[in-house]
Amino acid sequence: MFMKIAEIRELATSDLVERVEAEVNNYKHMVLNHAISPLENPTQIKQLRRTIVRMKTELRQRELNNK
Repeated sequence: MFMKIAEIRELATSDLVERVEAEVNNYKHMVLNHAISPLENPTQIKQLRRTIVRMKTELRQRELNNK
């Protein structure tokens, strides 16, 4: 679920795009569930949001390096 930057860099670009979409959907689902009934560990939301940002940052760096 939560990935380190080294793990993210190992992924192929197409896999990374798919993973970002899946994690964003997971994040939205988690936030909705937390609004209805609180999660046992609400810091999971924060960790997931940061993982998504790491993935998007890596995608952007790859995009800039290819230009």
